[in-house]
Amino acid sequence: MDDRGLESEVSMHFGRAPYYTFVDIKDGRIKNVKVLPVPFEEHGPGDLPNFVKENGGEVVIAYGMGHRAMEFFQQLGIDVVTGAMGKVGEVIDAFIHQVLQVDPYWKEKMEREKKEKEGCK
Repeated sequence: MDDRGLESEVSMHFGRAPYYTFVDIKDGRIKNVKVLPVPFEEHGPGDLPNFVKENGGEVVIAYGMGHRAMEFFQQLGIDVVTGAMGKVGEVIDAFIHQVLQVDPYWKEKMEREKKEKEGCK
């Protein structure tokens, strides 16, 4: 959600996050943290997955993500974990220790939110 790195909250919408936190993990420990602003005011299909790949991303952990973005990541050989929420540092720690709990209903929640927004227009 912001540029506080491990202290930031995971954005509810991967494609609308203003910053991405890149975390290097070695031997089960966080070794380096880099926060980068998204370099696009508007992005097209594949722009964000390519940005992640160019910055060395191997796994993306997010709350919600569109199916097209997930397909692009898959084509680039990047694993995707969806439904994650909370502070970035806590999410990464849980992922490292294989105890990350994700919201299995994230897709339904995002669809409901989308319909509610469309109803407001």
